[in-house]
Amino acid sequence: MRFGSFFKNRQKNDEQKQEHPAELKKSLDQNLAVLKQLMEEPNDLVIRAFSLGQTNYRCAIVYIDGLVDKQQINSNVLKNLQLFAEKTDLPNGADSVLHEMEKELISVGDVIKADNLDEAINDLLYGSTLVYLDGIDKVLMIGMKGWETRTIMEPVSESLIRGPREGFTENLRTNTMMIRRQIRDPDLRFKTYDIGRRSRKKLVVAYLEGVAHPDLIKEVNRRVESIDLDDAPESGFVEQWIEDSFLSPFPQLMNTERPDKVSAAILQGKIGIILDGTPFALIAPLTIGNSMQSPEDYYERWMIGSFLRGLRYLAAFIAMFLPALYIALLSFHQGMIPSQLAFSIAATREGVPFPAAVEAVIMALTMELLREAGARLPTTIGNTIGIVGGLVIGEAAVQAGIVSPIMVIVVAVTAIASFSIPSYSVAISFRLLRFGFMLAAALLGLYGIILVYIMINIHIVNLKSIGVPYSTPFSPSFFRDWKDLVLRAPITMRTRRPSYLKSDDNKSVNKGET
Repeated sequence: MRFGSFFKNRQKNDEQKQEHPAELKKSLDQNLAVLKQLMEEPNDLVIRAFSLGQTNYRCAIVYIDGLVDKQQINSNVLKNLQLFAEKTDLPNGADSVLHEMEKELISVGDVIKADNLDEAINDLLYGSTLVYLDGIDKVLMIGMKGWETRTIMEPVSESLIRGPREGFTENLRTNTMMIRRQIRDPDLRFKTYDIGRRSRKKLVVAYLEGVAHPDLIKEVNRRVESIDLDDAPESGFVEQWIEDSFLSPFPQLMNTERPDKVSAAILQGKIGIILDGTPFALIAPLTIGNSMQSPEDYYERWMIGSFLRGLRYLAAFIAMFLPALYIALLSFHQGMIPSQLAFSIAATREGVPFPAAVEAVIMALTMELLREAGARLPTTIGNTIGIVGGLVIGEAAVQAGIVSPIMVIVVAVTAIASFSIPSYSVAISFRLLRFGFMLAAALLGLYGIILVYIMINIHIVNLKSIGVPYSTPFSPSFFRDWKDLVLRAPITMRTRRPSYLKSDDNKSVNKGET
């Protein structure tokens, strides 16, 4: 019975919230009473009611303490209202008075008149100050956001040797400002959405009009509009909602902390998605070739950039295949190993009680545990755990005869290779696929590795990112785009945007693709 009454009361409260009047009333007291009822008079809700000088007009300002700049309220609102109240030639009628107040308060810069209660409350909870006037069913919403924010710092997850040192913050306006500072083009568009039924977070879709393909813009906007969540605390929620396939191990949107990376993508004809409250922006669409690229490729000369990119492709191969090749060669294809190396490996494995597959899985899981523990601990301790823990455990395992020294080398090289992949989301996908290759190698040897490799290729060819084939420009082939795929052609040769984006303005601005 108690649970039944609880759910009935909850349903009744929800119905009352849904039935609250969407339109403002002309009575100041009624408006304030409805506001207090809906918010249940929280401690941080500040309501200051007063009369405008010697007139009969009653006024009230409402704001949430901690979300606004009190100094601006005192100097730009209360002071202006005081000067306004001292006027002797106030117009007749509340509508005229509110219009005159709007002109007097225009020094703030962000003043909007609204007649919708939901809109007013939404702006109030986002840091606006509301100005009510008795006798009129409208309210002034003044933008005076003033909460504490993190300063612009170097990106934590994407550090570069050469390149800009600033990264996104949790403040949406700061992030859009950094993009506008890099792209000073009047065609730059920021389309704003409110997502989250409860949180009403601001989300911005950024693109260049006339550069991004209209169908791509339309599709991204359609998917963003379909988001139906109570809250989206991080851009990962948005990414998982709008991606093409939730069954794929590969990320279908790029996430980044770097404004230069988002700006470069927008200039190429891609779409940037920025969510309030997180420093990680999204870039759409994403292809398999983009995951191996880094902004530093374009900040260095083309030979250096091409060399670094080639190393990343080699690192991706090692991260996925090396442990599986070790298992396959030792378990099924010993004849493919050179004799001297085979004798050396056999000597080091003498006394090891586990087969190569079990040995590799134990060491790979141990390395993943060390990596996860190091990431969750404070920075100084985490680095120590990752390095010292790996050395101590590896040496102890070899001394105990549980694993062979060659296995420790294989796992260490694999871990180093996975760190070389610039995108964390792509690197962790390769780490996940590594165990699939290891299982296939333990069952079928090299044939198993080839079968899994074929399956992954079939999956990648069929996968899409916002409707764009994930395997582009390998397949479907756009040979002109191969100048910026495995090798990075000189800047002077990169005169056009990627063909697969079908940009209306196909002439490139020589800005690096991300």
